Amino acid sequence: MQDDQVWKFRPYTRQTIRQAPQWALLAAEQQQAVEVVSRVLPFRVNPYVLSELIDWDKVPDDPIYRLTFPHRDMLRENEFAALADLLAGGAPESDIERVVHGIRMRMNPHPAGQMTHNVPYLDGVPLNGVQHKYRETVLFFPSAGQSCHAYCTFCFRWPQFVGMDELKFDARASHDLVEYLKRHRDVTDVLITGGDPLVMNARSLAEYLEPLLVPELAHVQNIRIGTKSVAYWPQRFVSDKDSDDLLRLFEKVVKSGRNLALMGHYNHPREIQHPIAQQAVRRIIATGATLRIQAPLIRHINEDPAGWADLWTTGVKLGAIPYYMFVERDTGPSDYFKLPLARAYEIFQAAYRTVSGLARTVRGPSMSAFPGKVMVDGIVEIAGEKVFALQFLQARNPEWVRRPFYAKFDPQATWLDELVPAFGAKRFFFEQDAAPRHESIPLVRIEQAKRGGQTRPDALETVA
Repeated sequence: MQDDQVWKFRPYTRQTIRQAPQWALLAAEQQQAVEVVSRVLPFRVNPYVLSELIDWDKVPDDPIYRLTFPHRDMLRENEFAALADLLAGGAPESDIERVVHGIRMRMNPHPAGQMTHNVPYLDGVPLNGVQHKYRETVLFFPSAGQSCHAYCTFCFRWPQFVGMDELKFDARASHDLVEYLKRHRDVTDVLITGGDPLVMNARSLAEYLEPLLVPELAHVQNIRIGTKSVAYWPQRFVSDKDSDDLLRLFEKVVKSGRNLALMGHYNHPREIQHPIAQQAVRRIIATGATLRIQAPLIRHINEDPAGWADLWTTGVKLGAIPYYMFVERDTGPSDYFKLPLARAYEIFQAAYRTVSGLARTVRGPSMSAFPGKVMVDGIVEIAGEKVFALQFLQARNPEWVRRPFYAKFDPQATWLDELVPAFGAKRFFFEQDAAPRHESIPLVRIEQAKRGGQTRPDALETVA
């Protein structure tokens, strides 16, 4: 297709994907996988992804196809078979939904204590649509931004998109957020996230951003927007009917004295190589905003160190800043996507050593675990013991940040809770006692946390 094509956004979902011309390119078993797995996990794609990013000659092994289309192996074999039988037999929707719900709850829908420990309180009332895990940073989930231009099959926020309302973060207005920020002057950063806030039109986004620009919130220095639109729908910044309005809004935020940072999710270098994707980057940066590149390392999609190096160096050339390589979170179809931490470190190191200093702003591999962002800093031998060298890049307790600690080397470990302290220690230093809580959240002592940091109800003891 021509680069100057006028693109019109159209989402394709489980209900409408058969209308896409590319559907006929899939074999019967691939079509079945989409139909079955998309009952459990969210599925959404658009014409740009279908026409420009996926190499249909390489399906099903094409990385962008695996990034956006459900695969059979994302479910356990018995789960897939049971659900496929129900669908083929015309079972009642209630029976299908019962099986689907059981699979979803098995998938650890909200890892790292998002529901139990990150939601702050205002005058004793929980703030739906707000998370406050780290002292300096508050996350805000506007209700109008709880979808994306296309869904990633690995996404750790998949419960936002599948109708699990009891596990959904969304806020319909920003006035409670503003009041909360006025009372918490140690907050310097607000991250507008979702879903993807840039599915909103410019007018709706302004209704959330402009209240943050008042003088009473001068301590909020950085406004971040988490977005995949730079990769999945760069037309948002170039040719959508309100693209210019959106960029003027960015300029307004910058002129207020704040730093506006777009946290661009790029999972593969192909997403930043298309001419319109590069045009989008240049238009964003021209407003005075910054664009940072981040993504998780995902099996089947971006295991090649050369691909990461290409992504980072291309970003730098365009004026973007390499930021994070994350470890895939232990939620959703993580068994399909996860890699051992040792392998993740090898991939990061191999990519990092091939790029110039300008691209070495990137950090990783980093786990967003319950106590904080834990980076694998190296694999070393100390006193005859092979260990992971680790540190917190961010933490619930600020005193933990950049404090080195060590875990026994385990070539199969994929997450923090699978690691064992090195040198005979009984526990890691951050497990000695609970982190201090934000003043508006009841203090909680964590006796035991299950995989990914969510705690059992009987493992919590309120102490204040």
